[in-house]
Amino acid sequence: MSRGMTRAMTLPPVTLVLGGARSGKSRHAESLVESAVGACVYVATATAGDDEMAARIAAHRARRGPRWTTVEAPLDLVAALHSECRPGRAVLVDCLTLWLSNLLGADRDPAEAGAQLIAALPALGGPVVFVSNEVGLGVVPDNAVARAFVDHAGRLHQDLAAAAQSVVYMTAGLPLALKSAAPARQNRLRIART
Repeated sequence: MSRGMTRAMTLPPVTLVLGGARSGKSRHAESLVESAVGACVYVATATAGDDEMAARIAAHRARRGPRWTTVEAPLDLVAALHSECRPGRAVLVDCLTLWLSNLLGADRDPAEAGAQLIAALPALGGPVVFVSNEVGLGVVPDNAVARAFVDHAGRLHQDLAAAAQSVVYMTAGLPLALKSAAPARQNRLRIART
């Protein structure tokens, strides 16, 4: 479904959008959340550690309209989800690989944090769309830290994909449904042309 033409729908409880860098995953995830009826909440895991990252964050914010509320959760993602996921709103988490990087940088256990995230999913009060970078398609990294990161990301993706009702892989701006739970359309349709 394109950003220019959307139908109001109910999202499944958990959606995972995976893809490589600049694959269109954030835009696609935003369009999914915007297609839902109600408020849109963006849970940001990024921190502006340098000018380039600050510019990326600013570009993401500028792309989203006034319907969006932004919540920053670079480390305490589960607490943010418990707070923000409730009826009448859809939540977007962008992105899980930055969250994993933050956890590693703060000397927190990514496996434990990932298990806590998966355990929290059934109790969330509204739909959530997770965005993450697929980092396991290249060569095996040449250092232990990078290999550990790829391992943690791969395990988290597998666990989240198993728990999710919908999983989408993005490449070149095109979505490929890996696991699908057809969203229920609301009785009234909303068509937005831009």
